[in-house]
Amino acid sequence: MTSIDYSEKIPNNVNLAGDRTLQRALEQWQPNFISWWKDMGPEGSQSFDVYLRTAVSVDPSGWAHFDYVKMPEYRWGIFLTPAQQDRTIQFGEHKGQPAWQEVPGEHRANLRRIIVTQGDTEPASVEQQRHLGLTAPSLYDLRNLFQVNVEEGRHLWAMVYLLQRYFGRDGREEAEALLERRSGDEDNPRILGAFNERTPDWLSFFMFTYFTDRDGKFQLSALTESGFDPLARTTKFMLTEEAHHMFVGESGVSRVIQRTCAVMNQLKTDDPKTLRAAGVIDLETIQRYLNFHYAVTLDLFGADQSSNAAMFYSAGLKGRFEEGKRSDDHQLNGQSYKILGIEGGKLIEREVPMLNALNEVLRDDYIKDSVGGVGRWNKVIEKAGLPFRLSVPHKAFHRQIGTFAGNRVSPDGRLVSEEEWQKNQSNWLPTAEDRAFVASLMGRVAESGKFANWIAPPPMGINKQPIDFEYVRFN
Repeated sequence: MTSIDYSEKIPNNVNLAGDRTLQRALEQWQPNFISWWKDMGPEGSQSFDVYLRTAVSVDPSGWAHFDYVKMPEYRWGIFLTPAQQDRTIQFGEHKGQPAWQEVPGEHRANLRRIIVTQGDTEPASVEQQRHLGLTAPSLYDLRNLFQVNVEEGRHLWAMVYLLQRYFGRDGREEAEALLERRSGDEDNPRILGAFNERTPDWLSFFMFTYFTDRDGKFQLSALTESGFDPLARTTKFMLTEEAHHMFVGESGVSRVIQRTCAVMNQLKTDDPKTLRAAGVIDLETIQRYLNFHYAVTLDLFGADQSSNAAMFYSAGLKGRFEEGKRSDDHQLNGQSYKILGIEGGKLIEREVPMLNALNEVLRDDYIKDSVGGVGRWNKVIEKAGLPFRLSVPHKAFHRQIGTFAGNRVSPDGRLVSEEEWQKNQSNWLPTAEDRAFVASLMGRVAESGKFANWIAPPPMGINKQPIDFEYVRFN
């Protein structure tokens, strides 16, 4: 079933009408979701007409429709990619056996934990970005923010469907709890640390959608390999939408860099104070923001050695990125992997059992992918004829989880003393002054085709529309 039934109260391609109990449960959850959206979704935007894409099919050749929508009326729904006939589990102890269409009793608790953790990140990012619409640098960017927000909301629906369809009363309680936690709340925070950080300005938003949504790409890709077939099919379609979120981040940072370089050449200076006075974000500040968001996101992959990750893999619950393209035995017993550690006051490499290092395997895949985008940002600087280059910091830099938590490591990968860390911290991470300066640039630009001074226009519009298209209509 690839087409989506929009005649239903909840659009879906899972034959919801054929399961009245589930349908009623989801229809009872729906008003609570809308209430959450009105309380915690984009601030002050309820009456805007926004040029949004809505999924109308799961066919890769034409899955989205673009039109003006008021966001509270967006048709959030449940979409799974078509089932693969006779699909088998590709890894772990159950390799070669038929994929599960129902939750195996022995894996029930762990599957629920995986789905809840993934589901918790989706509303969290909407909450983190709640106030950004008030300071959008253009209608183009405002529209992109709202597109990301509604799709994160749909990803929440995707996980809630799995919880309510396959986990009974426990699943219904978990679905309610997803709407009760709040990003940054002291008493009831989101599960993962990065989703409790603030996203106070648009440079942070672009860094978040580049780095943290890229973590989402790798986590979802690992779940598309799951032996639990409904989870694999759900996350596969989520990846289709996730690609745009990373585009927003990569192109957003690229446009900030492009504008800064243009002013550097115009004023013939690289002095941060002069550039700030000219109303653009100096490259050193962009590097410090990059360092922060990259390090925070690396922590999302978990501890470098994890018995849970080993168990999830062996049980067939969560695979590796592009599991099917790997040429090993897909069981990994007796195999090893090199991870970083600390010994004698130095960073050293040591071999550990591969199964226990699967968080690190996924993190290293992520690092390779992240570096590629930073290289493309450097092309913008290079094209402007400037010598500065951005770089990702060492993987041990500013880590809060795993072996490096509590250790001071410089961006170039040296263990440093507390004294050296304190002396250089303001050169490596955004300072209060940096954040205040970036905040001072934020101010809504709401005229079609106009852009804030600190960011360049994009090279092309959304869905082949012109740059000066009225992407958001205020009513």
